[in-house]
Amino acid sequence: MTQTHRPARQAPVAVIGGSGFIGSNLADSLLSDGETVLVVDNLSRPGVEQNLDWLAQKHGERLIVEIVDIRDLSALATALAPAKAIFHLAAQTAVTTSLSDPAEDFDINLKGTFNVLEAARGTGAPVVFASTNKVYGSLPQIAVRQADDHYEPLDEEVRTSGVAEKVGLDFCTPYGCSKGAADQYVLDYSKSYGLPTAVLRMSCIYGPRQFGTEDQGWVAHFLLSALSGRPITVYGDGRQVRDILHVSDAVAAYRGVLARIEDLKGQAFNLGGGPRNAVSLRLLLAEIADMTGSDIAIRHDHERTGDQPYFVADTRKLQATIGWQAHVLWREGVCDLANWLLRHRLQSRPEATRYVA
Repeated sequence: MTQTHRPARQAPVAVIGGSGFIGSNLADSLLSDGETVLVVDNLSRPGVEQNLDWLAQKHGERLIVEIVDIRDLSALATALAPAKAIFHLAAQTAVTTSLSDPAEDFDINLKGTFNVLEAARGTGAPVVFASTNKVYGSLPQIAVRQADDHYEPLDEEVRTSGVAEKVGLDFCTPYGCSKGAADQYVLDYSKSYGLPTAVLRMSCIYGPRQFGTEDQGWVAHFLLSALSGRPITVYGDGRQVRDILHVSDAVAAYRGVLARIEDLKGQAFNLGGGPRNAVSLRLLLAEIADMTGSDIAIRHDHERTGDQPYFVADTRKLQATIGWQAHVLWREGVCDLANWLLRHRLQSRPEATRYVA
């Protein structure tokens, strides 16, 4: 392994998947506060170079980039050797892709995470892992009822506060299995090896620098479709409820957990917008139609495997532990994203490629 020796004050914080949506926002936050950031990414997703260019132009030489695939343990360990802390956000993120190619999903999400942990075990660097609420499965134990344009839980506590970490894991779909197994590996490396690790199980995150497809970044996908006059397919009747969280609040949570990692190691936390930012697909689409002045053509198809009729994260554990809370309310945040997409995705200007690799 090649070791890069740096003074401790210059040791970078690694953001694996740092050219992606959440990763680039997290890297920007760290760089803006004077940190040196090491982005480790294989640039496999079309268009992510735009995020990397933006970071390079904004922050210059304090951004270090290593083009590495997390499935390559040797290259990954070399790249991560100087890192004083690691945020691991690289993943195969689409349930549909996991169903069509479970082997690749397994390699990226589980084997790739195992490689990150092994690299971290060699240096002792703390790891904060981006997991998903899909580790809770379709939640058949949470009975729901129809209420106008949405579903709501019969259980009053769940209806009031959301789904807590204690609900238990129930992996469903290859994506749920690979992320769930990785989630458990990350927690176990704290128990088995004393590595400072923590897991954030995310609901739907949205905001600037999101690309937005049907499978990934659906809030941006809805907005882009409405702004472009394209029809939107809704799977199920649209009464499904999700809590959505602006990426600035998600970034604050990631940084808050790392700041307390020695106290929090070995723990998992739900991260989402919570009950204040819970919205049905029907309500969100109606809001987007009003916001954009669009007459949205909506098509319905069958529910997809593993779909949850209701998921709202109970974030009280995270709030109590690090004092975090979501500040951006969903209508304000969706409007912010619509404006950003108009400027940068629908009226985009070419940016010069300039980053340190």
